[in-house]
Amino acid sequence: MLGIVFVRQISLFRSSTFLLTMSCVSVFILSAVMLMGFIYFYTSSYMAQRTDETINAALNGLKERYRDSGMGGLQQVISKRVASDSIGSDILLLADYGKNIQAGNLDQWPDIKGTADGWINFRLKGRGHGDDIPHWARARWSTLPEGFQLIVGRDLYDLEMSRNAIARTLSWGLVAAGIMAILGGVTLARGFLRRIEMINQASNEIINGDLSRRIYTDNTGDDFDQLSNNLNQMLDRIEELMEGVRRVSDNIAHDLRTPLARLRNHLDELKSRSRSEGDTDSVDPAIQEADELLATFNALLKIARIESESQPDYLVDVDLVAVVSDAVEFYEPLAEEKMQRVKISIPPDPLIILGDRGLLSQLMANLLDNAIKYAPEQGEINVSLLPGPDYVTLAIADSGTGIPP
Repeated sequence: MLGIVFVRQISLFRSSTFLLTMSCVSVFILSAVMLMGFIYFYTSSYMAQRTDETINAALNGLKERYRDSGMGGLQQVISKRVASDSIGSDILLLADYGKNIQAGNLDQWPDIKGTADGWINFRLKGRGHGDDIPHWARARWSTLPEGFQLIVGRDLYDLEMSRNAIARTLSWGLVAAGIMAILGGVTLARGFLRRIEMINQASNEIINGDLSRRIYTDNTGDDFDQLSNNLNQMLDRIEELMEGVRRVSDNIAHDLRTPLARLRNHLDELKSRSRSEGDTDSVDPAIQEADELLATFNALLKIARIESESQPDYLVDVDLVAVVSDAVEFYEPLAEEKMQRVKISIPPDPLIILGDRGLLSQLMANLLDNAIKYAPEQGEINVSLLPGPDYVTLAIADSGTGIPP
């Protein structure tokens, strides 16, 4: 193969499909974070509200008992509740005006300051949860008649554990959702990229000359199928137009080749008559021009046949080294007339490709003829043949002014 089209495969992580998918995944994860944060804070607020309601109900009940039964009845109720609270979640403390403990389940008066609404938060240790695990307690402080102080509250250890469990559950759920979203996004992006690569591969084969190639469709009716069908219809139309142009060119070449052949025959007859008269110089240039025209039309017909078939049967193995060497050897005398130097760089071993030796020789002849024609006198012409892993590069350069842009 004397040429190649370089195709750069699209990287998954640089494709627009992957970036769009990751944008959607990011929005999904952000939405999940907001939703789970809302669930956590709403649940925590609800649990805290229920705790405050329980504390208020207990405090109001103890105040009512104090009004009905006095200090003795209040101490009796507190002692019963402390004895029946096996979990230790209730906090009850009754002290006199000097904060000396009268009843309750705290060893000493906590080091706290009351607020205007009576709500207090303080740290506890132990209470059946381990002596080295400090945790919060929430209570309400109220002053009874005769200067007695009453604290009613709840141990928040279980509430803190519940909040931590909810936070862990939501966090793992968020991580799992994020991983599933990313895996799903990557899978989706790879699916889209696979369809795009199939279109790119088919397009490159069409660019390389296989006009019969069509883009694959899986008949799902999705956007890619619609795009592929439209491209296939466009390719059908292009192939039809190309076939029409090729057919017209072929017909023109066939139609013109016949009169050119008759013209050459007439020139041969004229040359025969002129030979008897001793004058053939005026006929030889005309015959030469007719031969060149016939050769051109034969080449056009051969090119038309080659383009009409993806792999013509008459193409054979051709040694490019031999073709280039023969062409340079043929044109070197013409270059020497203009005192031009022809440098050739070809590998010592044969380079075999599938092709038509006549057309390749004509290609070399055209390129060398142009190089000699447009290079200045005492100029330089370089011919190189460089083999590659999948293709061969043929380069012909001269020291002329070059082709204008």
